[in-house]
Amino acid sequence: MSSSPQRTSPVTRSELVAWRNAIFVMFALSGLSIATWVSRLPAIRDGLGLTTGNVGVLIFGMSAGSILGLLLSAWILNALGPRRGMALSMLLVAVGLAVVGIGAGVLVSPVVVFIGLAIFGYGNGSVDVMMNVEGAAVEKELGKTVMPLMHALFSAGTVAGAGIGAAASAVRIDVTWHAIGMSVVLAVGVLVAVRFVPIRQDIEAVLPEDRAPFGERVREKLLVWSDPRLIFIGLIMLGMAFAEGSANDWLPIAVVDGHGRSNTTGAIVFGVFVGAMTVGRVAGGPLIDRFDRVSVLRISAVTGIIGLALFIFSPAFPLAIVGAVLWGLGCSLGFPVGMSAAADDPRHAAARVSAVAMIGYCAFLVGPPLIGIVADHVGILNALLIVFVLMIVAGLSSGAARERSAAAQSAG
Repeated sequence: MSSSPQRTSPVTRSELVAWRNAIFVMFALSGLSIATWVSRLPAIRDGLGLTTGNVGVLIFGMSAGSILGLLLSAWILNALGPRRGMALSMLLVAVGLAVVGIGAGVLVSPVVVFIGLAIFGYGNGSVDVMMNVEGAAVEKELGKTVMPLMHALFSAGTVAGAGIGAAASAVRIDVTWHAIGMSVVLAVGVLVAVRFVPIRQDIEAVLPEDRAPFGERVREKLLVWSDPRLIFIGLIMLGMAFAEGSANDWLPIAVVDGHGRSNTTGAIVFGVFVGAMTVGRVAGGPLIDRFDRVSVLRISAVTGIIGLALFIFSPAFPLAIVGAVLWGLGCSLGFPVGMSAAADDPRHAAARVSAVAMIGYCAFLVGPPLIGIVADHVGILNALLIVFVLMIVAGLSSGAARERSAAAQSAG
């Protein structure tokens, strides 16, 4: 068996810190891009004269692009390496966002916006995988847990993007100029950040003769689903990711259409939601270490369910804002905790993580268009009852996330 090139690690502490900070920036830029689109979604919808269902179709374009980016990300990472791969992906995000802005404001063309969202989604889907791979590599080099903080930086980026979007809406900056301006920020940001990512081979080459037979690899991937525990972990991921993804795309419109507030207020409430998610992710690691996964997940689910109920049913808008805060806190930890729980079995960790990750990403990407289609018939607030039900399912499934050793002792 031939050996692959050895990985080149940073030789100084300052280089390692710069590498970590570069990945922090990548997470923040990704969150900034998502919030730029979401915060101006009501204005884009109004400018194009679309129904809620039509908006769901546009979001499907972003979802399809994201899924394609997720599927091709490993190939791009192997072909270009993390530095060029992340740069290319984030530049595609910038291009897609600019096309969305031009399609919405200059050309007034839903087709152009759809194409822009597909490019935008593709870039974000692929960079999501790459920056998580890099984050894990940084974590290993540092010898301490930093991944939750990286995901908190993503949420912080969404807070900043929502704030900028609310300000742009308040002073009536056209969607086109807002989108183009943020595209420039994304492009400059990624080109500066990736300079501090070391050039190395993250994934060692695997020769064809070293791989397991195709049939064996397929059987291993299917075998993990024979474990009932993984099914319930998948339900946790489904409910929590659906709750997060639906808010990311529909919360501003729910504020505008459901609660009768302005586009600016919609962007502000979205900022409140992602701010709550940021707090939840920063505090989540210490809380799990102090208590345990199951207790934290159950409390999170109850918090999210109460928040959704307040947001959907409250006749007083201030209570709806409180609901948005509780909603954000409630769904902040579901995705990372579910991934950790799936990886408990070291023998099949890769296959198990891959399986539940696909459930989570499908909920992120397919859930929002579904909400839009249903909202066309029953209204956006009533459509959010789908999220309410799935959060209940996630809470009832939380016991599956119990640490492997504790679960084995309980069963024995």
